Amino acid sequence: MAQRLRFPLQMTFKLLALAPQFLVKDAHGQPVAYVRQKLFKLKEAITVFTDETQDQPLYQIKADRVIDFSPLYHFTDPQGLALGGIKRHGMRSMWKAGFDVLDHGVVHFSINEKSVMTRFLDGLFGQIPLIGLLSGYLFHPAYQVTRPDGTLVAELTKQPALFEGRFTAEQMAPVNEREEQQLLLALVTVLLLESARG
Repeated sequence: MAQRLRFPLQMTFKLLALAPQFLVKDAHGQPVAYVRQKLFKLKEAITVFTDETQDQPLYQIKADRVIDFSPLYHFTDPQGLALGGIKRHGMRSMWKAGFDVLDHGVVHFSINEKSVMTRFLDGLFGQIPLIGLLSGYLFHPAYQVTRPDGTLVAELTKQPALFEGRFTAEQMAPVNEREEQQLLLALVTVLLLESARG
């Protein structure tokens, strides 16, 4: 990564697009990552670019298996260097989203949704025609990133918006450069996996 990230990060994705795509901007409004997920890919392979031109790839996110409830998503740089990965907590994530960010098999961060009720109401109202458009203004799911010792590192919160998903990622504790890359890629992956519920 050429430069360290400047938090808070603004993450927006288009709700009406056929293929999931979203843009990440830093505190100064500069693009730091752009993702366009390919349709109908059984084994997820996602390229993260610097911006919407898709000229310069930054990272690759790739699932370790074709069909599974909780695959491990590996992170690599353009040269194929491993940067860790992320894995969903499995059946527990049916009610409250949870993920582990790993590096060489060791958990470095956990990402957990703060409120089961907010998730339920956001998903329920999001399915109702017309009224569902307002769910983005009423309910704001949030995710906390913590270290194994419980230190809060970052928080990702849904912001009010129509026709797009908008999230803000705030940094709460210092991280090194490698952890910063893992954090960005983990949040990108969480939003891609969770975007199906609005």
